[in-house]
Amino acid sequence: MADPLDKATSKAPATLGEGCLSRYDPDDMGPETGTEFPGAAQLWEQLQQEPEDKPKPA
Repeated sequence: MADPLDKATSKAPATLGEGCLSRYDPDDMGPETGTEFPGAAQLWEQLQQEPEDKPKPA
């Protein structure tokens, strides 16, 4: 695994919008900006599953 501090000095991706609507431009992002997360789909599915022993609201 690469040193995470190496990416701290890299160029940030371009942004879209202004103020509170500002966000990174997805077309300008890639593996060099730290967007590579191969387990994202599995994590999302795991987080979306309802736990069976979750207490029901009163």
